[in-house]
Amino acid sequence: MDTHVNRGTAMQFIKRHGIVLEAAHGPVVTFADAAAGERIRGNWWSHPKSHQIFALTRLVRNSPDVLVCRLVDGKITYVHRRVWPALVRLAGELRHDRLAEIREVHTPLGKHVVKVRSFPDWVPVPVRRAAARLSDVKARVELGSWWETRNRGKRQN
Repeated sequence: MDTHVNRGTAMQFIKRHGIVLEAAHGPVVTFADAAAGERIRGNWWSHPKSHQIFALTRLVRNSPDVLVCRLVDGKITYVHRRVWPALVRLAGELRHDRLAEIREVHTPLGKHVVKVRSFPDWVPVPVRRAAARLSDVKARVELGSWWETRNRGKRQN
């Protein structure tokens, strides 16, 4: 288990790993597990630290340095800004629906609405420029073990 994350270390955790699943288990680390300090079995809402986990997920989701999308296995995934150029560079090898930005918005009526911004509409110009300067090989290295795992099975995550 990775070190326990808290309000002060949540963003460092995302940055260090680059690609993190919010709560699902899969080929990359799971944020909810790190926030709980242990592997969560079943639904994380039933965990004693569920309120803390929720607060930390909102902190991460609201960060301008994190893309929230469905990159890994169609599950809610956090992608840190440091790997955005690599993701953009290799976007031609990925399903673009998995690269769409997901944001939760609270309406004046108190409802939750999920807003989706298609790829590449969310990509800032500096990230596009950085991606253009990046080689495919370097991009694959930046995406780390997730890219290797993804390609091992030749499935598109």
